[in-house]
Amino acid sequence: MTITISRQAYDEILHQETVERSQHPDPDDLLDVAYRYPPSLGRGYTREIELREGLQLTLGKLQLHDRMMLRTPEGENYLEYHFHFSGEHQDRYHCLGSGQYGFYGSGLFPQDICDCGEKEPYLEVVIQMQPELLYSFAADREGQLPPALQRWIRPLDRELYSRMGTATPAMQMAAKQIVRCPYQGIAKRMYLEGKVLELIGMTIDLEIEIGDGDRSSYLDRSDAVERIHHAKELLLQRLDDPPSLAILARLVGLNECSLKRGFREIFGTTVFGYLHHHRLEQARQLLEAGNWKVGEAAKIVGYKDLTAFGRAFSQKFGMRPRDYMKKYSA
Repeated sequence: MTITISRQAYDEILHQETVERSQHPDPDDLLDVAYRYPPSLGRGYTREIELREGLQLTLGKLQLHDRMMLRTPEGENYLEYHFHFSGEHQDRYHCLGSGQYGFYGSGLFPQDICDCGEKEPYLEVVIQMQPELLYSFAADREGQLPPALQRWIRPLDRELYSRMGTATPAMQMAAKQIVRCPYQGIAKRMYLEGKVLELIGMTIDLEIEIGDGDRSSYLDRSDAVERIHHAKELLLQRLDDPPSLAILARLVGLNECSLKRGFREIFGTTVFGYLHHHRLEQARQLLEAGNWKVGEAAKIVGYKDLTAFGRAFSQKFGMRPRDYMKKYSA
């Protein structure tokens, strides 16, 4: 089942169901608060740690009961680094899966729908930083950021900068050390702030490489495009018995998130939206040729339910399969 909910309603549920379930994992730090995730939506927790003014760390470990489509309004965005150990979500910019991160600059975040899947538990690290803090670390004597970082900071009348990538082993290690922090009190705060800044530092290093034109650390885009086209061919070869998304991704050497995102970018639809279109198109051609009955055509393209096939065919072509066959056999 899929739940579609507005950000306002979601926040109200969080407030109503988590405020009485909050706790302090570190009794020596009142700025470290864990919230049990609302049982009506899933299970698990989120842990928010304000490390200093303008710098917040959030750790999430949860499992949704159902797929959630979260409608978010237009609004201001701070700098954000979002890393996934597991779980997957998709917004207008990225489809993040295991081992991937998204980086979002400050500026305008347009109205959007975030697709949060329920298949596997989420384990994620989210860092939010106000632009002023970045300036305090990276600005020169004239108060200017390096050119490679200036695109991160945008006014509210401009859409934010964003980029995603596969986390390097060093990034993954730093994120793992954050989740497994062995300290409490002031030692914990200093340790976590150091690791958070280390992750941001690695991101800055990558941005500078990109600005200098060095993309050698990234998967060659032409290779990814070739893999997505190969996935398309595999689907067309097996219209009657298509592989699952997980198997298809494994066959072409991509993760599910990259495969779904790539299909949308290249073909303008989802993997199974593409499959649905070509199944019906092949069925139309079979019926037009006049050599197959409606039930036979439906079976050839992978429809086991004749009623479902008839409904889908009528929606796409504006005519029942039997009427379409009669039209071309006359």
